[in-house]
Amino acid sequence: MKRWFRAPLILPDRVIPDGLLAYDAGRITDVWDLADPAAPPVPAEAEVVERGYLAPGYLDIHVHGGGGGDFMDADPEAVVAITTIHARHGTVGLLATTLTAPEEQIIRAIRTVRQAPRKGARVLGYHIEGPYINLAHKGAQNPEYVRPASIAEIDRWMAEGGPEDRWHVTLAPETDGALEAIRYLVRRGATVSAGHTDATYDQMRAAVEAGLSHATHLYNGMRGLHHREPGTVGSALALPGMTVELIADGVHVHPAAMQVAVRARGPERVLLVTDAMRATGMGDGEFTLGGLPVTVRNGEARLHSGSLAGSVLTMDRAVQNAVRLIGLDLPTAVAMATLHPARLLRLDDRKGSLAVGKDADLLVLDEDLNVKATIIGGEVVYDER
Repeated sequence: MKRWFRAPLILPDRVIPDGLLAYDAGRITDVWDLADPAAPPVPAEAEVVERGYLAPGYLDIHVHGGGGGDFMDADPEAVVAITTIHARHGTVGLLATTLTAPEEQIIRAIRTVRQAPRKGARVLGYHIEGPYINLAHKGAQNPEYVRPASIAEIDRWMAEGGPEDRWHVTLAPETDGALEAIRYLVRRGATVSAGHTDATYDQMRAAVEAGLSHATHLYNGMRGLHHREPGTVGSALALPGMTVELIADGVHVHPAAMQVAVRARGPERVLLVTDAMRATGMGDGEFTLGGLPVTVRNGEARLHSGSLAGSVLTMDRAVQNAVRLIGLDLPTAVAMATLHPARLLRLDDRKGSLAVGKDADLLVLDEDLNVKATIIGGEVVYDER
């Protein structure tokens, strides 16, 4: 049954102040600007959003957990808790993100995600963050399990996935076996990202030539920018073809540094992510990440050493902060959470914008960009109205 919305529509390049959208059988069938003389009459049954917006659903390529669960728990209930809490905040699709751990734990996590009930945000694939990282920038990754890259291990991970799964691997390109692994992963259709790395500019350039194309949580867990050695940060902002992700919580990256990244790379090559850990949606308290104790206070998750340990960010707040802290207009901020990750995942023919033929992944937002309802494939999975 076709469902209609009359609302301001957020498109990648503009907001239609008075728009009309319909979906049926899980796909968008109509998108109209009611100022267009060719637009059809508004059906009497159309739901009207008077003070707010209709937006595409958010896509998050870097999610460890939320709602008390972590993907590394290898527990179906934890998977449901994560996907449910993130759907409440506008995420319609995500990559289940692992941590540096023994191989069997990573495989068990992937296997559990595949078998878990489908509820809330859809798992679109896997982000393997570590174990092929540099101890100099380990962050909240457990140093006990850091190891050289192994193509045989990569094969065993990927054998656990399905044919439609997207794969995204974060590694340190300067470490043993990394360049060979990058070439192999790209041949297998994965996106390879630099993270938890001490790579120099020359090492990053060699990695990009091998197929690396992304930087994980830019500025964090990597060699910084120096005017005589651009490092990982400078490489991510300057080398051709790179995309970067920002944790826009106002804690991981200063607003001015986020502005630098957007101006240097161009907003079309910047993605918003949460890097959310299990405490997301749970308030302050004591938690764990990768077996390491984490304290959450005032919205900051930190190891006892003081190092940041993921975040408790949600995608709705990331978009709000892109507007408030970076100073972006609404279409640009929303595209960084929708169309840009859809392109990276090679899903932009189906997701990432309000366009005829795409999946009916929709958000009803209020004027402050708070999520009032989340619709995934035409199914209402959250509605607080």
